[in-house]
Amino acid sequence: MMSRGGAQQIGIRDLKSIDDLSQLKAVEKEVWGMADEDTLPLTLAIACKAAGNMFVGAFDKDKLVGFAFGFLGREHGQTTIHSHMLAVLDAYRHLDLGSRLKQAQRERAMAMGVHEMTWTYDPLQSRNAHFNFSKLGVVSDTYKVDFYGPETSSMLHRNGTDRLWVRWMLNSRRVRDRLAGKNGRVETLDAMRLLAPLVRFDPSGKPGRADLAESLARQRVSIEIPGDILEVERTDMGLAREWRDATRWAFRQAMKAGFFVVEFCRSVRGQQGPGAYLLQRGTVSEFISEV
Repeated sequence: MMSRGGAQQIGIRDLKSIDDLSQLKAVEKEVWGMADEDTLPLTLAIACKAAGNMFVGAFDKDKLVGFAFGFLGREHGQTTIHSHMLAVLDAYRHLDLGSRLKQAQRERAMAMGVHEMTWTYDPLQSRNAHFNFSKLGVVSDTYKVDFYGPETSSMLHRNGTDRLWVRWMLNSRRVRDRLAGKNGRVETLDAMRLLAPLVRFDPSGKPGRADLAESLARQRVSIEIPGDILEVERTDMGLAREWRDATRWAFRQAMKAGFFVVEFCRSVRGQQGPGAYLLQRGTVSEFISEV
């Protein structure tokens, strides 16, 4: 594993050559355990790059150790970038390369005149939730059920492929503040529990569901998730599926009632553990214009 002091040796640059693009498959397979048929075909990568889509890489000398791939999209009547994949090899994950790759994507998108980027992630993954909401400042008003189908060849897709579709408003004050390390409203999990969570841990570690009508009568609600869903999947897949079903129900019902996801907290009195999403009533456009 490379030391943190070696992070400066990792260069962030666009993938330019066929050799650069050919390294994508190895990174995909190592990070996600994908079979060949689920990785990005080299010919498609070459065509996407030639058509102006975004491939940013983290390189240890000439070795690709992480990348972010985004393509042009059209949402809400405007051109966006959809950041389809971001991956960093395990030995390099402690070097904050994910954040560097995202910021490189942001810089390139803004230079193109694009003001919003979207992507998806598994809402049961607490580390990704913390990264996306706390560090980058995304918001979400869309939940996708089995976005990639019931499962894929990836070891990470054995408990369904539900996804939150997140929106990154690239030049909003919220995003600028988060990238600068400012988080003006730090929520604690203890405080979130005062909101009567739609889903919370019961004493056995199972997901407990709240009364839907009572919870949705409030202006803010929360949804708790395990601190490490991958460990739950390794030890008790039945329990992992209970968490998927319960949180799927909670997100869908809350969004149907006019809530969107605005924050994520993963600590209890300063200790890492279970996490919770904070949802509030309103629209993303109104919220972004106010912060």
